[in-house]
Amino acid sequence: MSLEQRLADLSAEAAACRRELEILEEQLRFQSDASEEARIRALVSETPLADREADEAGRDLARLTRVRDEVAGRLERINAEIDRLLDEAGPALR
Repeated sequence: MSLEQRLADLSAEAAACRRELEILEEQLRFQSDASEEARIRALVSETPLADREADEAGRDLARLTRVRDEVAGRLERINAEIDRLLDEAGPALR
């Protein structure tokens, strides 16, 4: 695979990661609000059901946060690989 093709592939992958991160950030904002509301309901109602709902909302928020962090890490590695390839190629591609 040529350097140009590898860079194009990595750029496309980076763009997909950025789109995925935008979606995950929106989902995180929503889930954060839902988790906080569930936590408050559990404090006010003091029922086992409300406690379970708050726990579930918290677990969902933690799961989404892990996924977001994984995608952000993948994007960071892709960008580092792009930089490495550009450094190796020299000024011809910059």
